[in-house]
Amino acid sequence: MAGKLQDHKAMALNIQIIWLFILAIPIACIAWTVTHEAIFSEAREYCKRCSVERKTLLARKFFYLFTCEYCFSFYVTALILVITKYHLLFIDWRGYLISWFSLVWVANIYMSLFLFLRADIKKEGAEAKIKEMDTKIKESELNK
Repeated sequence: MAGKLQDHKAMALNIQIIWLFILAIPIACIAWTVTHEAIFSEAREYCKRCSVERKTLLARKFFYLFTCEYCFSFYVTALILVITKYHLLFIDWRGYLISWFSLVWVANIYMSLFLFLRADIKKEGAEAKIKEMDTKIKESELNK
């Protein structure tokens, strides 16, 4: 057991990088789902209201973090680091700090790519509907 724990602490750099890109996937997934998807829409709307209406700055900022994928990804990353004990480059607190910011950065790249792809898919869908409506209009005009 101690040998395995030691091996984990002295993980090779290439393995650390692989972990970086893999661990960023669930971070991005959780942060995106909580801050954008319909399943959490009621809770998110409540948090949006509280982030504006609460009296104290601390309360407003607390509720705001559930509406911002970038902000929320810091907290999700912290939880993932506690669970996995993943570190990058160093085996002490510096490795955890570097891994924290690196995971947030990679997770936010994943979320940006997802947003870009999703917007492109919606655009293509809208263009297809417009073409379909134009075709129906032209067919109805020809049938008159």
